[in-house]
Amino acid sequence: MNADILLQHFNRISEAPDAVARLRRFILDLAVRGKLVEQDPNDEPAAELLKRIQVEKARLLKEGSLKKGKAALPIEGDEQPFPAPLRWQFVRLGDVVEMVNGRAFKPTDWIDRGLPIVRIQNLNNAHAPFNYCDPETIDDRHLIRDDDFLISWSGTPGTSFGAFIWKRGLAALNQHIFRCIRIGNTFCSNFLRLAINSQLDVLISQAQGGVGLQHVTKGTLESLPLPLPPLAEQQRIVAKVEELMALCDQLQAAKKEHELRRDMLVAASLQQIQSPDELTPVFLDHLPRLTTRPEHIKQLRQAILNLAVRGRLIAQYPNDEPANVLLERIRLEQRSSIESGVLKNRVPVNEREENGCLFLIPAEWCWVKLADLITFGPQNGVSPKEIKDDKAPKAITLTATTSGLFNAAYYKHVELQAEDCERYWLSPDDVLFQRGNTREYVGMAAIFDGPAKAFVFPDLMIRVRFSTSLELRFVHMMLVSPPLRSYFSSNATGASATMPKINQSVLLNAPVPLPPLAEQRRIVAKIDELMALCDQLEAQLTTTQIDSRRLMEAVLRDALVA
Repeated sequence: MNADILLQHFNRISEAPDAVARLRRFILDLAVRGKLVEQDPNDEPAAELLKRIQVEKARLLKEGSLKKGKAALPIEGDEQPFPAPLRWQFVRLGDVVEMVNGRAFKPTDWIDRGLPIVRIQNLNNAHAPFNYCDPETIDDRHLIRDDDFLISWSGTPGTSFGAFIWKRGLAALNQHIFRCIRIGNTFCSNFLRLAINSQLDVLISQAQGGVGLQHVTKGTLESLPLPLPPLAEQQRIVAKVEELMALCDQLQAAKKEHELRRDMLVAASLQQIQSPDELTPVFLDHLPRLTTRPEHIKQLRQAILNLAVRGRLIAQYPNDEPANVLLERIRLEQRSSIESGVLKNRVPVNEREENGCLFLIPAEWCWVKLADLITFGPQNGVSPKEIKDDKAPKAITLTATTSGLFNAAYYKHVELQAEDCERYWLSPDDVLFQRGNTREYVGMAAIFDGPAKAFVFPDLMIRVRFSTSLELRFVHMMLVSPPLRSYFSSNATGASATMPKINQSVLLNAPVPLPPLAEQRRIVAKIDELMALCDQLEAQLTTTQIDSRRLMEAVLRDALVA
């Protein structure tokens, strides 16, 4: 491999998702296809190895140390995963190994100290703790020693399946792992491991069982076609793979250090931009350099909202009507709503309770409670039984608002009479809060922008309507900003750790920074401008990643065959 070619382009290549992981897979793919090292015409061809396999199997069958199994079917051309080099052959795994399953240990077999029991997690994680058993109770069939070849065949696809070479001393083998006894000197262990692991996608596609726990049958494994190179070439391939994987380790460490430094720069830069009174053109010029990963753009969006609700995104205009005058108009609207019966009369809240001021705001703004701004609600939804009737009323699900934007694709039909729907039909500009969800999403707000009387809302949501004297989009941006998201998350309670809840009192007492109406509209316009820029950055990032992936494929082919 020409490492200089790879290192020359690594900064651009590393922008591709899972760059080093893809490099490792690419190396493995080239290795088992015979494209990683040159073939030597002086090597004994694999066909001679196959002849010796047959002789050895006949001997073992005659002496009774090998059970007679089903005759292996010939490997047809379309079953071969790729064209084999001239001196290679394809062979089924069951032709070259005998697979012995581990013992089905029960918890009652475990003791505090003794012989380690090797489970699948002990293969995948060197730090996973062992269970132990009494060595006197284990027969030699279920013992493993250093250099034994193992295949795990049950568990979570993508993390549990695979071939391993044991290197941690005498141990007992648990079920769901095969100990493989090689027949004849046809495969070196390390190449056999590479060959099997290069086809994990094939094995996963043939796995049986449920979503969380699947298994590959012994028959499936035995019929797996494997490339068989000359033995000397296997050893050269393994040596080359080890060399390249060591380089991958170096690249991974360099990439991790590079990303750590860049993340620190992004964090420091985003912290810095939240100290001026407004975003400067200089900062905007540097946005592409600050956003090199999707999480950076997400952080930038949050920083923009954070500045907005603190009055630091744009300058204040002294001629704007002050927020306290706006608040008086809202109170008049609330009185009208109370008189019409759509809003309950509540005890007034203190305008500037000490615990209601989350941060300093401009002089023209004022702190209020969310209760001071609504003209309807709060109202919990309804959760009737789901039914399979396309004509039944539609009830949105939590997923419809989890992103902070309403998504009409997430709903279910429910058993609810037409007259009962009247109380729960959603109307345009209703604001929905998630009453219960994970701590990350509880209290998430979204504006309903669908048609009237198309959906009802569930019991795990709370509906309110805000005064028409407000700029609703500013209110929503404020509600999904970091300070308010933190308020709802920290005030959620409940017995369930996976779904804490907020109640109507928490919602009504949410502290809200209120700017003048004209400034609300200017803030929304500025946020729209900056979020559009974030959209462009995301599109550019996607394009960069695609270009980086294409460059990586081209560079890898040039570098690996050099």
